[in-house]
Parts: sequence; structure tokens; C-alpha cells
Amino acid sequence: MTIPDRGELLYEGKGKRVYSTSDETLVRVVFKDDATAFNAQKRGTIQGKGVVNAAVTERLMQVVAEAGVDTHFVARVAPDEHLVKRVDIIPVEVIVRNRASGSFAKRYGVEDGLELEPTVIEWCYKSDALGDPPMNDATAVALGFATEEQLHDLFEGAAAVNDALLPFLDERGLDLVDFKLEFGTLPDGTVVLADEISPDTCRFWDAASGERLDKDRFRLDLGDVEAGYQEVAARIALEETS
Repeated sequence: MTIPDRGELLYEGKGKRVYSTSDETLVRVVFKDDATAFNAQKRGTIQGKGVVNAAVTERLMQVVAEAGVDTHFVARVAPDEHLVKRVDIIPVEVIVRNRASGSFAKRYGVEDGLELEPTVIEWCYKSDALGDPPMNDATAVALGFATEEQLHDLFEGAAAVNDALLPFLDERGLDLVDFKLEFGTLPDGTVVLADEISPDTCRFWDAASGERLDKDRFRLDLGDVEAGYQEVAARIALEETS
């Protein structure tokens, strides 16, 4: 396919820049090395993170697409850059939890790493200013963040993503503890998986040792942050990331 040239900067977030293209249905997304935690209260840089996240997201988007999940991903056009379908992001962050960790473990006073049965799927309102507050279905619908039909699509989509990723990652010695997803709508209203699936948005633990190989290394000052990201990329991505 012909890759449309990068146009004007449309949006810059904590981890990515989004650019227009000559095709109004497509945008180009550049993954940054900038790192943030605790709703951007902690900031830093993880060298090579943009390339790792682009590579890992490419592969995992392929995995979930093969399982029947519609995504915005089109192609990886540079080591740190994707071409994706232009979507309107639904302002509902979807959190999928296979184990208790982070804020969830603290919220309920349970052991970090506790296996959850059934898997927990939660909503948060996507708002850095408000700290991404948790909400239920009624809140999301009443405040106009999503329709009941969209919430159904988000739940089913998130469950399908989890079902696809768990065995794929298990084969590579990674325990998928929890992860955050974002979805968007195409012009015809179709809900598709958007954003990224990476060490920035997932908790990846080494299945044998329990070592954290994700952004918790940055959040918790565990050290060797770059090495953790590179290890995830080495196990998941299809090509070299450096």
C-alpha cells in the first residue's frame, strides 16, 4: 500500500504524537520515549521506549486481530511509528485484571499478585485532570461518555483481547497481570480497539520469577527500566527493536 505522508500535529499526549495524513481516514502515530506515572506527577525518559512500544503493539494488535478483534492498526511505517485508522476515542478506559496489583490491590487491601477469578473488567473515565476516576455502567451512560451498546462492545472486546493474549504471552514466559485498553469509533459507528498494547499499558511479569518487566520499574524505582522493556520486546516482537 502507499503510505500517506505525515501532515500537521493533531494531538500530543504523554506517550504519543498523532499527525494527520493526506488520507482523512488515516493518521500517523509516533511513540515517544517520554515516561509518566501517577497521572503525570512523575516524569522521565526511558531510552528506546518508543521503538519498543511500537514493535510490541504491532505484534499484539496482530494477535488480537487474528482472534477476530477489530483494531485501528494498519501498518508500522517506521521503528517508532504506526499508520492507523482515524477514530473518535470513547472516553472510557477499560481495565482488565487477571491478578490484583497496583491501585486495585491497595483499594481492596488484598495481596499484590492475587489471582482473580473471574477476571475483573472495570471502567474509568479517561481524564488526567480528574485522575481517571472509576465508574460504573450507569455513570458512563448518564454522563454521555458511552452508550449501553458501546459498553457491551467494550466488555466483549476486552474479554476477547484477554483471551487472545493470555496463551500467546504464556508461551513466551510472560504473566499478563492486568492491562488498560482504549477503544474508538469509526465514521460508521463501528467500535474498534485503538491506542496501544505495550509495557506502558500492561503489567507483564516474568512467569517464573515474578520480575516486573513493565512501567512499574519506572513507577516504583526498581531500576533497569530500559532492560525490562527490551526483554518484553525480545519475547514478543517480530523483529529487532534497536
